Amino acid sequence: MKNGGKRIGILALQGDFALHARMLDRLEAPWKLVKHVPDLDEIGGLILPGGESTTMLKFFGEEGWGEAIRRFAAQGKPLFGTCAGTILLASEVLNPPQERLGLIDITVERNAYGRQVDSSVRYGDCPELTDHPLEMVFIRAPIIRRVGAGVRVLGRAEGLPVLVEQGSVLAATFHPELTEDETVHRYFLRKV
Repeated sequence: MKNGGKRIGILALQGDFALHARMLDRLEAPWKLVKHVPDLDEIGGLILPGGESTTMLKFFGEEGWGEAIRRFAAQGKPLFGTCAGTILLASEVLNPPQERLGLIDITVERNAYGRQVDSSVRYGDCPELTDHPLEMVFIRAPIIRRVGAGVRVLGRAEGLPVLVEQGSVLAATFHPELTEDETVHRYFLRKV
């Protein structure tokens, strides 16, 4: 899948950005690692990967990332957060409360599936994206505890929302880049 020439940025401050790059390579989508705020001018969409949200927030304070990403979103450019990226995009964060970008109207509870040793692979349904159960990898993942009125739930696992969308913002509590299934990344590329 080509991407109309628009490069996808992958925030490369911390986390599993390399696995998103590998997935985009498989889809033949051009990408760029985003390490500095001016890099945002060179991309058509941005992936905020999993990792450690509190560590990412420390990096955010160094270069004005928060305001830069909010401006990026205000231009209608698509954002895709996975796990910690979803925490950063949320409007409210629990366990404990922390800074966030507030770009999607959801409340997330950090590490709600448990500690690292409680990581698991589950299967969920994303009926608007695919007719087969989607493999979902949860690593110290957040749980979406509240979904705002303007947010669409695209995927559920064990009754909980795990893939949501509001406008140009897509957020997953799991790690689609850790599977062979390209469904979620393909969907994001169509948004770009």
